[in-house]
Amino acid sequence: QDLRGEAAQAFYELAGDLVDVAFGAAEAPELFEAYGLAADTVCVFKKFDEERADFPLDPARGLDAAELSRFIRVHSLELLMEFTSETSDRIFDAKIPHHMLLFLNKTEAAQLELQGPFREAAAAFRGKVLFVLVDVSGYGAGVLPFFGLTPADAPTLRFVKMETNRKYQMEEDAFSASAVSAFVQAVLDGKVKPNLLSAEPPEDWDTKPVKVLVGKTFEQVAFDETKNVFVKFYAPWCSHCKEMAAAWEELGERYKDHEDIVIAEMDATANEMENIAIRGYPRLYYFPAGPGRKMIEYKSNRDVETFSKFLENRGTLPEEPPVVSSVPLPQARGPPCAPGKRQPSA
Repeated sequence: QDLRGEAAQAFYELAGDLVDVAFGAAEAPELFEAYGLAADTVCVFKKFDEERADFPLDPARGLDAAELSRFIRVHSLELLMEFTSETSDRIFDAKIPHHMLLFLNKTEAAQLELQGPFREAAAAFRGKVLFVLVDVSGYGAGVLPFFGLTPADAPTLRFVKMETNRKYQMEEDAFSASAVSAFVQAVLDGKVKPNLLSAEPPEDWDTKPVKVLVGKTFEQVAFDETKNVFVKFYAPWCSHCKEMAAAWEELGERYKDHEDIVIAEMDATANEMENIAIRGYPRLYYFPAGPGRKMIEYKSNRDVETFSKFLENRGTLPEEPPVVSSVPLPQARGPPCAPGKRQPSA
């Protein structure tokens, strides 16, 4: 009701930051009456869902720009977002920490009916959990391997914690609004264990110089107290992983006869561990022998010699003295010219 006060100024500044949102300000009493308002309020008008969302201002605190920015961001998203090429950036940039996904085949009429109860469940979790529809017969098919799914698995539900990529699923899919709500709340309350992906171990996984680990075998190998285990976590499509593949194979050959050293690798896109989240590829971790379940990340050069120094030094790299090079003195050329003068020519 005061367009020149501190709250209004904070509102104007936020308008300058959120250039993709149209802002307006009004203080006319008839507008307050028309929209049923009695106090300072930011109204977000949209063309979907409830069409209007109100952000009342606390007279004692004024306008919190960060809170309002998040409120606008949350309400700029539909209650149920479909994952498409047009919406994917908005979904990932929403900064909502958890996503609840419904995978369905939009060519199947019976599966389309599941959207209603799923949307109904979403309302209570707005801002905390983003509900997303994934069409396995369209653009959404591209994310199925990340969940270990195929189109034939639809319809099915998954909950994802975005910070850790931990995935959760019902013991048996139930698609009613009450069942979905109860499951989401149980995950938020820490009452559901994550569903960890694991490929099947190859028959020859431990016969080659570089051992092939999967989710099911990781614990027994990495935390074997009699072994020092050096593991490369990779993604099959990662160019940096491909570049270092030859060096890792050579490292395996070099240490294949060492009883207490294991060189291993694991496809981190197809396998997950309960207490270790892999972000970015490749990631190299050393698990030293002995008790304590210790883990050391390797962050140096990706070549065989540096890897070997790291292993021989039991998980650290010895400090090397700085390389000091000598710079020869310039050849004598006579006294330098004084400013504004020239040396006489010979």
